[in-house]
Amino acid sequence: MTHKRFSLPTLALGALLAFAPAIFAQVPANPPLEWGPGIKVLIVSGGGWHEFDRWFNKADSATLNAAGITSVHYTENSNTAAIEMPKVDVVIMSANDPIFDTPPFRKALFDHVGAGKGLILLHSGAWHNWGWPEYDRDLVGGRYSSHDGKGPFQEHVVRQHPVTEGLPETFGVVDETYHTVADPAGPGVDVLIEAVRGPTKYASVWVTHNPKGRIVCIALGHDGDTHNQPEFKKLLCNAVTWTAGK
Repeated sequence: MTHKRFSLPTLALGALLAFAPAIFAQVPANPPLEWGPGIKVLIVSGGGWHEFDRWFNKADSATLNAAGITSVHYTENSNTAAIEMPKVDVVIMSANDPIFDTPPFRKALFDHVGAGKGLILLHSGAWHNWGWPEYDRDLVGGRYSSHDGKGPFQEHVVRQHPVTEGLPETFGVVDETYHTVADPAGPGVDVLIEAVRGPTKYASVWVTHNPKGRIVCIALGHDGDTHNQPEFKKLLCNAVTWTAGK
């Protein structure tokens, strides 16, 4: 058996990465955000494999603004998110960066839901991003750690709900299909929309049961093919309005 040897620079890099969460946790929050009237929405995003600012910030903010939801802010800073969460009605979480795996952010997110407020886990926000079992079990409702590559498939509304109001019974999308595996130890979920790709069906939009907050998970949203789609825009606005209790 051969043993791989590590140079000092490699070991130094490893040590840096090991302490990366603690280092990133020191990043100061941005100046306080100004919130206007109406539903207050904080979009928490950032990470890899997506154009987060382009689609989850600019495109989705424009969609919400066009629907009259105008008090919307976006951040990729975990400390800013933790500070601002108590002020808002709905958090849209699409981040897949372990920078968010900090004690202040964890507490703020669960306090937000525990206060009876709204949470939307959008695309990579519903993905298994880091070793945070309570997030997967209690917020997402399961583990979603594999998916098909981007391609065309059909979305089928399988349960009538305020989140699906105004959507056609069936509509086509070009996106990724998440392989959804519900956690039997979780609070349970109600699947609202199924993705049908070939012979297989996957949960695409679901509500996670919670005794206080309202949680909607949306697996769609990889890029502009979805964010620019009228059905997705309607779905997002419905989810914000319903989770806000409006």
